[in-house]
This record gives sequence, C-alpha cells and structure tokens, in this order.
Amino acid sequence: MKDTLGVLLAGGAGERLFPLTRDRAKPAVPFGGQYRIIDITLSNCINSDLRKVYILTQYKALSLNRHIREGWGPVVANELGEFIEILPPMQRVSVNWYMGTADAVYQNIYSIGSEQPKYVIILSGDHIYKMNYQLMLDQHIQSGAHVTLATLPIKPEEVPRFGVVDVARNGEINGFLEKPKETKLRSPFNPERVDASMGIYIFNTDVLLPELIKDAEDPNSKHDFGHNILPNLLGRFKMMAYNFVDENKQEALYWRDVGTLEAYYEANLDLASVSPVFNLYDKSWPMRTRSYQYPPAKFVFGEPGRTGMAINSVISGGCIISGAVVRNSVLSHDVRVNSYADVDSSIIFSHVNVGRHSRIRHAIIDRDVHIPDGAVIGYDPAEDKRNYFVTPSGLTVVTRDYSVYENPVSQTFMQPGQPGK
Repeated sequence: MKDTLGVLLAGGAGERLFPLTRDRAKPAVPFGGQYRIIDITLSNCINSDLRKVYILTQYKALSLNRHIREGWGPVVANELGEFIEILPPMQRVSVNWYMGTADAVYQNIYSIGSEQPKYVIILSGDHIYKMNYQLMLDQHIQSGAHVTLATLPIKPEEVPRFGVVDVARNGEINGFLEKPKETKLRSPFNPERVDASMGIYIFNTDVLLPELIKDAEDPNSKHDFGHNILPNLLGRFKMMAYNFVDENKQEALYWRDVGTLEAYYEANLDLASVSPVFNLYDKSWPMRTRSYQYPPAKFVFGEPGRTGMAINSVISGGCIISGAVVRNSVLSHDVRVNSYADVDSSIIFSHVNVGRHSRIRHAIIDRDVHIPDGAVIGYDPAEDKRNYFVTPSGLTVVTRDYSVYENPVSQTFMQPGQPGK
C-alpha cells in the first residue's frame, strides 16, 4: 500500500437522507451511537494498511471536517509520510464546484500527482461494509489490470440503483451500464444474480490521470465515473472485476447503502439486536472513530414503574437513563431519558433530553432536541406530520430548529448592537 493513494469521495448532499442532511454532509451523519458513516470506510482503510487518504468534501462539511481533524489525524504517522487529508474544492483547475465524481477527482489532480502513487483507490464515504482493500490491490497487480472494479452480486430487480458489470468467467470486464432500468445480464458465478459495481475502483495512475483530463475537456460529459470514465475505458484497457470478500465474517455478504432514511434506520437498529449482522465487536477488524470525553452511561432508579433500564439497545457514553425504559434503540453521546419515559425502536442523536412521561417509537431524534414532558412521537402519523418530518413508511424524524450554526444559538446573538458587531 506504500505506492497507493486513497481518494475518498465525501462531498455528496445526500438528499434522500433529508432532513438528517439539512445541516451536515451525509458521511457525517451519526451511525451506531458513537460513529459517523464515514468512519466505516476510514476504518477499512486503516485495517487494510492504506494510510495515505485524501477526503474530498464539499456539502455542509463543517462537522465532517472537524470530525476528521480531531478523530482521524492522530491515527496516522505524519513523520512516515502518512496522512488523512481533507481537500475541499479549491478552484485550482476549475471555477466550478465538484460537478460529478470524476470531476471531483480531476479538480485535485495536482494533489494526486504530487504524491506520485502507482495506484489510486477511489472510495465512497457513505456505505456500510468491511473490506480489505489490500486483497483487491493484490489481485489488481497480479492480473496485470489497468483498472479493477469491486463487484457485489445483487438481485436483478435491484439493478436501477447500481452500475451493472458484464463479467467474463476469468474476471475480465466486457461491459458496464450505469443504473439501467433492467438487464438480461447475469453473473457467470451465480445465474440468479447480477454483478454490480460497489463504487470502489483501483486505477493505475498513468491510466487515471490522462482519462480525467480528457473527460474534463468533453463538454458533453457528466463527469462521472459510472456514466463516462468506466465506459470509455472499455476495449482500450484491461479491466478486471474483484469479487467482494467480506471481512464481516457472516454467512451473507454485508454491504449497505444507507442512502435512504429507511435503510439508515434499519442498519442502525440491526446493531442493537441480540445477534447483529454487522459486527462492531470483532477485535480483528476494529471500527475507529473520534474519542469523546464523556463519563460512562448510567442507569438509575429501581422503583416499581420507575426503573432505569435499556433492553436490546446501544447506549453511548454520557447517557443517563433516569427511571425510564429504552428498548431496541440506539443512543448517541450525552442523551438523558427522564423518569417514566418510554423509548422504543428509535435512534437518538447526541445532546438530546427526553422529558418525563414521553413516549417515542419508530423515530429518529436529531441532536440538540429537547423533547418536552408528556410528548408522544411515533404513535399517530397524522399528528406527527403536523409537527415533524414523516416518511411514507411512517418513520418520524424530529429535527432541531433552524439555525445559522450547527449548534443552537440565542435569537439575539445575530442582532445589531451585540458585542463584536
């Protein structure tokens, strides 16, 4: 991996995760209580010994940038030439924002070239999976490929969400279609499945950079790897498929695109189950994140009807379950659930206070929200729609009030005449 550079795309707006992405980038959305979505891919990088990574940010990146700087900077050794570096749009080769995945990499072409890597791994910061990129690089080198795509077997009805890869039995790629409505292609390894792109690519650098320049000069291009770069390489360079090897060590392959609220909700609640499919407790493949200085979680009161307890739940540091019941839920840092409250099948972000006698079910509560005493959320969809965001499936999302900052400020702070104005 010393000759390899990772480029992690983390600038997407994540419209399908709205309103959780109203104030933050999609990769910065909390996951599993103490993590952010991007932590999963970065953990894969570190566990794969990939220690030179550029993170391309763009959309509402303040909390993401802060998380990377404070949580991931100390993980690598700068004196050894290692880095996890944030690269926002710098208008070095273009006056535009990132206009597509390929354009995002192209706009950082000088930063990539300055490292002089032999290989570049393109990654996405918004998927949940465990993968050893070293194994993929080994195959890429041994096969003599110019480009290697990681592939995953999917059901034929899922193809509109993926890039479909036509793979020969020897692993060579003969065709590529980006998100077709349907396809008759089937995997040579499983006739009931279709080989789909995971959005993970390894390029020889001497192939990637000229193609990015050529694509940038094409006014008709969408400047996207799936739509333009990969199809244009077919027949000109050797392209190989790498069958996803899951480090999660379960019977079924685990790869989740948590791009919708429902998918995000289900992936989180899986972590709180008795035997979660995605294993956070595997010491051989640890998940890393920013370290927060909160005290241990605490559960208090044991009176009849007022017992602080959590069942089948993930409870993070700084939480206090004070005479309340939490079931099948995921709580981030610094959450207080007060007496006689009941929280069921919900995700609660940091710095939330749940008032007494409140009842919350099948909901996501964003950070810094104060749930008043006696509030009922998730039981009456019609009533919830009057006050909160409710998805078509009935999942209720409660967000904090709009603010010019990521943390709430007083209404008088921005008024003329205040100190510093």
